[in-house]
Amino acid sequence: MAYAGPIARLVRELAKLPGIGEKTAARLSFHILRGSAEDAAALATAIVDIKQKIRFCSICCDLTERDPCAICGDARRDASLICVVAQPQDVVAIERAGGYRGRYHVLHGILSPLDGIGPEDLRVSELIKRCASGVSEVILATSPSVEGEATAVYISKLVRPLGIRATRIATGVPIGGELEYADHVTLARAIDGRREI
Repeated sequence: MAYAGPIARLVRELAKLPGIGEKTAARLSFHILRGSAEDAAALATAIVDIKQKIRFCSICCDLTERDPCAICGDARRDASLICVVAQPQDVVAIERAGGYRGRYHVLHGILSPLDGIGPEDLRVSELIKRCASGVSEVILATSPSVEGEATAVYISKLVRPLGIRATRIATGVPIGGELEYADHVTLARAIDGRREI
């Protein structure tokens, strides 16, 4: 049995989201249908608002409602320290962890030649422009994947000639992890990245 027109349309639209198949899209559609009209209107408004009100921070390229973003506008943050991340979600993760008091730069992707993503597709030029004004260290916090490592190496080669220290976030065995379950690359990096206690 086919869905009624508006339900079918909502299922099609929700199924376009990453990780959402047709069955999940149908479940979400019926959940919205069973909910109140106010809840559906709030969801619709939130979707419209995100497209109309969110933009890139002119300094760090993070997503923000106001420019500059709250982190770039915070004078208590260390402007000489820039943590380079691939996506806006990475900023949220580092902020949630607490402790980091510098600023960020969001690339909006990582180098991936197989997917046709080169340096010109990322926010690298904006980072290099920022490095010309009092930056002393760039922390490369891309994922430890092949593409993330390539991105970190590429950026480090661009900032070092500018007299800027390029560092890489540590990788290794997670807290609470068991050594016997760690892969050999993770263990090797954990040994190489050891520090004195």
